Amino acid sequence: MISVSDVSKVYALESGDFFALKNTTIQVGKGEFVAIMGPSGSGKSTLLQLIGGLDLPTSGTIEVDGIELNKLNEKQRTLFRRTKVGFIFQNYQLLPMMTVGENIALALSANHAKKEEINSVVQKLLSDVNLQGKESAFPSQLSGGQQQRVAIARALAMKPSLILADEPTGNLDQKNGEDILKLLSVLNKEEKITVVMVTHDHQAAQVADRIIVVRDGVVVTDGNKGGNRHETVANRMA
Repeated sequence: MISVSDVSKVYALESGDFFALKNTTIQVGKGEFVAIMGPSGSGKSTLLQLIGGLDLPTSGTIEVDGIELNKLNEKQRTLFRRTKVGFIFQNYQLLPMMTVGENIALALSANHAKKEEINSVVQKLLSDVNLQGKESAFPSQLSGGQQQRVAIARALAMKPSLILADEPTGNLDQKNGEDILKLLSVLNKEEKITVVMVTHDHQAAQVADRIIVVRDGVVVTDGNKGGNRHETVANRMA
């Protein structure tokens, strides 16, 4: 499903080159739920952006569903993101001047879907995230938990095979955060959608099948939650 092979991301700064990622290699299987953890500035969000085609690596290759992102031009990457990937962000990124229904329908409208199809999809997604009857509300009229549910519904509109979630519970209280994690888990287990989630919250990471820890641009641990770790950097260098 996802193959990140020997990927580095380098930013040229006045003080010298900064390696956001260094020779990173990970594999994510179809239908997996993977959490990526690490301190601020560790490179975890950079890794998520590269997997989603929002940026390109300085070196190495990234494949998603057999598509090598390095070989796509900007227009092709936009189409890839629109059809393959659902993004969920910490700050929701809903358009404030659009209603809930219009926010969810954004990608469908961009793909020139018929009005009847759009209405049907929006109603189904609102039901899926337990927000029936909210299609005419504006984001400012919703709680943070409700806004994140709208963001998840929007991410699902094009039936993506992959959800990339960057700190999806970061702005929520414990109850709303737990509800969002349960919803992501249901989508993963029942809809078989691959989920890659960046989080700093150890409790949130427990919903994942596997936890990858990134530090200073390097994957230091890649394994399951029970302690049976896969190969680590230390082992490879031994």
